[in-house]
Amino acid sequence: MHYHTYEFAHALMHPVRLMTRAFKAQLETPLNPFSGTDLAKSMAAACEVFEGITRRYGKPEFGIKETKIHGLTVPVREEVLLQKPFCNLVHFERDEAVAGKRHDPKLLLIAPMSGHYATLLRGTVEEMIKEHDVYITDWTDARDIPVFEGGFDFHDFVDYLIEFIQFLGPNTHVMAVCQPAVPALVAAAVMAADDDPCQPTSMTLMGGPIDTRRNPTQVNKLAEEKPLSWFEQNVINYVPFPNAGVGRRVYPGFIQLTGFMTMNLERHTEAHMKLFENLVKGDCDSVAQHKAFYEEYLAVMDLPAEFYLQTVQTVFQDHLLPKGELSHRGQRVDCSAIRKTALMTVEGERDDICGLGQTQAAHDLCSNIPVDEHYAYVQPGVGHYGTFSGTRFRTEIAPRIREMIRTIQFKRRLGDASEVRMPLPYRSLHPVREDIVDWRAPDKKANGAVPNGRAG
Repeated sequence: MHYHTYEFAHALMHPVRLMTRAFKAQLETPLNPFSGTDLAKSMAAACEVFEGITRRYGKPEFGIKETKIHGLTVPVREEVLLQKPFCNLVHFERDEAVAGKRHDPKLLLIAPMSGHYATLLRGTVEEMIKEHDVYITDWTDARDIPVFEGGFDFHDFVDYLIEFIQFLGPNTHVMAVCQPAVPALVAAAVMAADDDPCQPTSMTLMGGPIDTRRNPTQVNKLAEEKPLSWFEQNVINYVPFPNAGVGRRVYPGFIQLTGFMTMNLERHTEAHMKLFENLVKGDCDSVAQHKAFYEEYLAVMDLPAEFYLQTVQTVFQDHLLPKGELSHRGQRVDCSAIRKTALMTVEGERDDICGLGQTQAAHDLCSNIPVDEHYAYVQPGVGHYGTFSGTRFRTEIAPRIREMIRTIQFKRRLGDASEVRMPLPYRSLHPVREDIVDWRAPDKKANGAVPNGRAG
């Protein structure tokens, strides 16, 4: 019923937005003798802010047309390699006619299915595409998927990842951002148990809820405090007509967006007040930056209800994976079976969505990975989004991931992993051993060195 009310309210607001646009155009037209006055500028700015916060934002484009490879501008073409009902496997193909034949590592970037579109990782793709052959999981908005396509749950997510990795073939590196860290780890464990020749060469987990019992955040506490029936009754709705997915049970994007906004309501309010001031002043650069951010942030998608509810129960309430009690298609998931996949975890020191130590828990679960193929990194001074986007990601996190991938790539070419030992990435990126933040005492540095980059 919430979804129908939302759609009805949105339809009612449409003529109001049209009138607001028309009024703004009249205020700004050069034919208006008062267009240059402070009053007219303020009213036009108010109209633009109102229109921006009341309209619906569709799926943004990746818009990656080129990249720089060793200073050379190389065109990039976006292509869909594998199309499935709930996700497309997208490849960012660099023009070999310009860049030449490169043998860069294959990197599958697993985007989160947690509200925002895969384009939220645009900056991640732009950085990694310089030295990697990049692929990404582009999840489909559930309200656009007809009911006859069937349901989609946590285990379907894992199956999709396994299929994509097998499609890309051996020697594929995986990077999972936030929510898909858990299914990515499960997929790697399942492939390892089956001794799949296509199991990932390395796996980078970034800000993912592997074990939410460590340093639980407000998000984690909410998921634990409410029974699953509460979520089913209060946040699950049916897609209304005229969407293609009419009748499908979903966790609507607008409810997710409400949660995102209320978590940092004061910051968003200040940002829109600043937008109003910049519009009045005519600060075009600041206005453009604000719009670019919110074009992405306010674009949300519906999630399949079964996937959402199963994730809440499996990951946040029952903690099945860290307890060793998770099964996939009747097979118990044993992360200790992973032996041929190097593991790197990245966390933000100030992450208020995925607490410090939650991702590092993967190292304890993957006990049979060679000791020199574990690497845990905590980025100082960043929150959740800073682990995969922004300046700190480009200058401090991405170089470490790149060197880890290159190190493992080179090691695999040398021969049997059991006979070869390689230095960890920090040795060439940092003159001395980096301090590791102990998740049990996030405000203090761990006493003593943690051998071989492991923490936990």
